[in-house]
Amino acid sequence: MTRRRPARAASEDLLSTLGRLTAQAREGVELQRARAELAEVLQREMLPASLPGLPGLRAAARYAPARHGLDIGGDWYDGFRLPGDALAFSIGDVQGHDVEAAAFMGQVRVGLRAVAGVVVDPGEVLRRANEVLLSMDRELFATCTLLRYDPASRVLETARAGHVPTVWATDDGRYGVTEDAGGLPLGMLPDAVYPVTRRRLTRAGVIVLLTDGVVEGPSFPIEVGLARVLDIARKAVDADPDELAAEVMKVADETGHADDAAVLVLGHDAAGPPDPA
Repeated sequence: MTRRRPARAASEDLLSTLGRLTAQAREGVELQRARAELAEVLQREMLPASLPGLPGLRAAARYAPARHGLDIGGDWYDGFRLPGDALAFSIGDVQGHDVEAAAFMGQVRVGLRAVAGVVVDPGEVLRRANEVLLSMDRELFATCTLLRYDPASRVLETARAGHVPTVWATDDGRYGVTEDAGGLPLGMLPDAVYPVTRRRLTRAGVIVLLTDGVVEGPSFPIEVGLARVLDIARKAVDADPDELAAEVMKVADETGHADDAAVLVLGHDAAGPPDPA
């Protein structure tokens, strides 16, 4: 004859099991929340708290992490002051989007700042940064665009290390996607050379620097993404750079990307009075 357990005992066993499962689920949620908070703090500390500006030049930026894994990655933007009232801006993309990529990104950013503080030519800054990264013997590389702006001459110097082209537009109706001459990504090969392109900013306009996570994804190729950003920029030459950066970042949602994404927008005024009508 089989004895049946009292209903009260079975209920207590069920409640005990449910209690253990609830506690485990709560621990999992708290662990995930702690990991997310740690990633958010780490990413925030990796990126600049603010960007420098000058009369006639304003900067704004946006960053979005990869959609899978921790909210941290290898994309970055930066802006800092140089000796002689010049400004430097950089944007880049480290291979991968995890904690290792974020740590390497921090090293690249610090390296660029350190070299740019003592070397004027942006191409030479990238060359020396490349050698430093190679000496670290890491199996990672980074694409990058580095700008140096001299407010006295209004000359903008650009050096590229295998990075995404730049989108620009001016108030006289000109606009384009420019892929300046450049060299290999940082950290790939020794003795890399990085040509410098020099332009004088005479008209009011905007310059949009971005990473490939903004303009490339499963939904459309990079050429289509750049065209979308160009269309936004040419219609927003007079817009606030912060608003323009937010609008450009929306393109990343259209691409269906799973990569990190960063946008850096520079808005510049005309060099002098507007041309007579």
